[in-house]
Amino acid sequence: MLDKLRAVEARYDQLSAEMADPAVQADNTKFRTHSKMLSEMQPLVDAFRGYKAVVEQVAATQELLKDPDMRDLAQEELQSLERRRNQLLADIKVLLIPKDPNDAKNVVLEIRAGTGGDEAALFASDLFRMYSRYAERQGWKIEVLSTSDSGAGGIKEVIGLIEGRNAYSRLKYESGVHRVQRVPATEASGRIHTSTATVAVLPEAEELDIQISEKDLRVDTFCSSGPGGQSVNTTYSAVRITHLPTGLVVSQQDEKSQIKNRAKAMKVLRSRLYDLEMQKQQDAIAKDRRTQVGTGERSEKIRTYNFRENRITDHRIGHTMHQLTLALDGDLTELIDAAVSFFTSEKLKEATAAETTS
Repeated sequence: MLDKLRAVEARYDQLSAEMADPAVQADNTKFRTHSKMLSEMQPLVDAFRGYKAVVEQVAATQELLKDPDMRDLAQEELQSLERRRNQLLADIKVLLIPKDPNDAKNVVLEIRAGTGGDEAALFASDLFRMYSRYAERQGWKIEVLSTSDSGAGGIKEVIGLIEGRNAYSRLKYESGVHRVQRVPATEASGRIHTSTATVAVLPEAEELDIQISEKDLRVDTFCSSGPGGQSVNTTYSAVRITHLPTGLVVSQQDEKSQIKNRAKAMKVLRSRLYDLEMQKQQDAIAKDRRTQVGTGERSEKIRTYNFRENRITDHRIGHTMHQLTLALDGDLTELIDAAVSFFTSEKLKEATAAETTS
């Protein structure tokens, strides 16, 4: 590990020196590339340099232990330095975990009502409102790409685009089956019902990420249905795109313009295809070392929202909080921080195990 850190530090110093070169400064592309690389490397380099400084201080303090007059003071200082050294070492190990290249991307959020009829549709609506309010708290922008309402005020399906710094890094562990336990407004006997909704968090894919050939698409147009004004059922503005190689189908009818509907549908399709490709790669890499708990797969029942007890439980990480009302109002920091910490720790264990066996 130390050899790897020294190599990173040497590369950082080399890039820093090149940044002072007038030729690099005059080349906008190279200057931006160097700046980005330095920015990404700096936290690790700073931690490594801090670690080296503390190691030197530990060695100097250990020498003071030989002096009877300084022994007690040196022993106290040594304990403090060793705690600092261990913390820096732990920070370095986390920083060495390969970064998810999608962490900085925007998010395509898909929520669908599951089992439970109208109550499931109402819960899906609650979840979308929860994530929308969380996005607002983060200063992110959210745009509804498509929605299908239920007859009881809920949502059968909603797809939204969340644009903001590191949105995917914060929301990527929200994918999965969410379960709600509460008494529906229509339940006269006060009996608790259990319903579900599924959440899919996809990194927004750019055209450079996924190339889609027109010959692989079948595009059908049809009249919009539902609310929308005079153009509904009179113009063929709605679009259904089928990706023939995979069979993925995306429909879009929220806009009155066929061009706008197609653009939105392509955005969703591109992100689904990108997610599909990512899943294939991750399955191939992690096939032999998956555990039953904590894989973050969408098929898992990841969280339960119990209204009677004002409780939310994340089953993957064993984390429970009794602030359901606050969470549904968008205060998801505790839940998301707990999930990010857990899965970062799991990645660190995997990285450590890989180093041990290599």
